Amino acid sequence: MSRIGRLPVEIPSSVEVEIEGSRLRIKGPKGELEDTFSSDLEISFNEGEILVTRPSDDRVLRSLHGTTRALINNMVIGVTDGYTKELELVGVGYRANLQGSSLVINVGYSHPVEIEPPEGIEFEVGEKSRKIVVKGYDKQKVGQVAADIRKVRPPEPYKGKGIRYKGEHIRRKAGKAGKVVA
Repeated sequence: MSRIGRLPVEIPSSVEVEIEGSRLRIKGPKGELEDTFSSDLEISFNEGEILVTRPSDDRVLRSLHGTTRALINNMVIGVTDGYTKELELVGVGYRANLQGSSLVINVGYSHPVEIEPPEGIEFEVGEKSRKIVVKGYDKQKVGQVAADIRKVRPPEPYKGKGIRYKGEHIRRKAGKAGKVVA
């Protein structure tokens, strides 16, 4: 049996859970998330915890069991604590600003790049406009928005300039070798 799938998901008292067949709706202080899971798996809620069980050891059900439990746990964490991703801007003149709720990034192009946050996502800029924080309650959406921001100017391997995740290691290249005169 799946080691992750058999663990119950603890539900804090501030979170409301609705289960309608294979549809699960979780509402908490940060927001509300809704998802549909496989109808072959049984999702039950009792005594402050959600339990995911599978009727048989079919290969497809085994693969969905742990994944479903992990997704439900991510939903509960998202509506209670939320998720954040931090990005760093490395390069001379690279900076980010907020205009209202949208993020404006200057990263060496002839024009500033403006990014509108989707619903449930907010941006913060700090550290002399060289740090961007993406916040939200949907883990998948936070990661996707952070990846889209990084895609504006990915870090390059020679000088390391660009937008990178906090703590990301950029593999550096040596550059041109010295000329050999014969």
